[in-house]
Amino acid sequence: MRFIAMNLDLRRFRAGAVGVALLGVAACSGAYPPLTFTPDEEALRLSGVIDARALSAFDVAIDTHPGTTRLIFDFVPGSMDDESNLELARRVRARGLETYVPGDGLVASGGTDLFLAGTARQLAPGACVGVHTWGDETVGIGLEFPKDDPVHQPYLDYYAEIGIDAAFYWFTLEAAGPDESHWMTAAELAEHGMTTVAATALAPADSGSTTSRCDDRFLEEFDALFEEAER
Repeated sequence: MRFIAMNLDLRRFRAGAVGVALLGVAACSGAYPPLTFTPDEEALRLSGVIDARALSAFDVAIDTHPGTTRLIFDFVPGSMDDESNLELARRVRARGLETYVPGDGLVASGGTDLFLAGTARQLAPGACVGVHTWGDETVGIGLEFPKDDPVHQPYLDYYAEIGIDAAFYWFTLEAAGPDESHWMTAAELAEHGMTTVAATALAPADSGSTTSRCDDRFLEEFDALFEEAER
């Protein structure tokens, strides 16, 4: 989502509309939880909001744990800084890391973009994957720009680099407004090649059930992280 009241680069901080109040408080206080990398055997577990600090945090984590082969996305609801997020995603791809969202995990917005950087990508049944159009208080809303506008190019270039069809980008712009999140169904995940394994059992057929479950998860997890960041 885009929290327009602050002069922050929240362009691709995508979360459900249910999270608007929480995100607003986080942006105003500057106390949002930054992305962390926690070692777990040959994996790093990711949790928090992506910003410029994520680049150095990733480099330190990899240097400290050079045998890392996989990133596990526990709760990565979005990004405060698109440029840093795309750079981080490219570093993940360059290292040939796999990405995985567990059944109780969630990615959205820039978190979804980062998940796609994996050379092998897996979503466990129950995983939440959120998308929506980006919005920026100075630039505007992604969906409102013509498809040939250069504003789209950084994202199209990234998707091309990782082998994701441009149709996915256009899908995200139409899926939900900048202050909302569309939680992808199993059919949509399969259609857009989000995983490198079959995705038929990832979500219930009832999209309303998926929305409620993922909205609830977002609120619970973000609230917990926000409280931890304030300590």
